[in-house]
Amino acid sequence: MKPSFAEAQALLARAEQLLAPDEVDRAVARVAGAITATLGQQQPLLLAVMRGSVVFAGHLLPLLQFPLDFDYVDATRYGEATRGSELEWRVDVPAAVRGRMVLIVDDILDEGHTLAAIRRRLLDAGARQVLIAVFADKRLNRAKPVAADFIGVEVPDRYVFGFGMDVGGWWRNLPAVYALRQDERD
Repeated sequence: MKPSFAEAQALLARAEQLLAPDEVDRAVARVAGAITATLGQQQPLLLAVMRGSVVFAGHLLPLLQFPLDFDYVDATRYGEATRGSELEWRVDVPAAVRGRMVLIVDDILDEGHTLAAIRRRLLDAGARQVLIAVFADKRLNRAKPVAADFIGVEVPDRYVFGFGMDVGGWWRNLPAVYALRQDERD
């Protein structure tokens, strides 16, 4: 259930700031440099994963120094919840992936199930190669079904929000990254 406006404000007031806006900006610039060095001669198709990647993609794209195509997919396991469930496809992969180098851009690599499913779907649709760029990679004590090729920052195994990542549908718009207290995850 989505918290009220007042509850969302209270969550932020109690949260711990993990990354300040200048740290976020430096991470995005570093990822952009790595992507440009790797894909700068390939004219890839960048696919943003809605909704979380909007902020990251919006900061990242102007820093990429090569021509590219841009589109999106919308698949989620979270919705407005703080725990994942079954994958819901809202917008499927575009037909333009066939034979292309595709770079998936997402906000966070958490357990990896969503990104693994998107990657698998892209390869099944004929993508030549699929790479993954995430702003945040969550450190877990278990293996993930997919790894990111480009990572902005690593975050602890806590519920994080800000810079595209939400908490109950709120706070994607924050320029910094925060973590909920452990007892507030559910």
